[in-house]
Amino acid sequence: MSNKVTQERTHEGLLIALQEAQTKHGYLKSEFMTELAESFDLPVSEVYGVASFYSFLTTKATGRNIIRICKSLPCYLANGQTIIEAVQSEIGIGPGETTADGRFSLELTNCIGLCDRPPAMLINNDPHVDLTPEKIAGILKGYK
Repeated sequence: MSNKVTQERTHEGLLIALQEAQTKHGYLKSEFMTELAESFDLPVSEVYGVASFYSFLTTKATGRNIIRICKSLPCYLANGQTIIEAVQSEIGIGPGETTADGRFSLELTNCIGLCDRPPAMLINNDPHVDLTPEKIAGILKGYK
């Protein structure tokens, strides 16, 4: 097997391990990433590089519900900024923050694959499309 194929499989396995750890713990703890680097025989910096590259992975504790608002061009052109502002107004935090009660974390992210119905956001893994500022409060009430 070529070195390139081995490296691709290593990175695929690393990404799967990171996703599983985040699902289990809510975020990627530094101790886990150090252990993972040792088990994959990789530098710790490479594991952190993978963890920080993917917007759906996080190295800090988050709220019970993660709101990811798309900031890509289709959502932006469909008045996506008004959705960001409506969410911020409703939950009282800005991007990169978590509410004091731990209910929500807010993130802005690039494409979430819902470009056909902008503006869009994900809450956890639940898609919300064709958003308007008036829909935001009702959507957020469904998340405890």
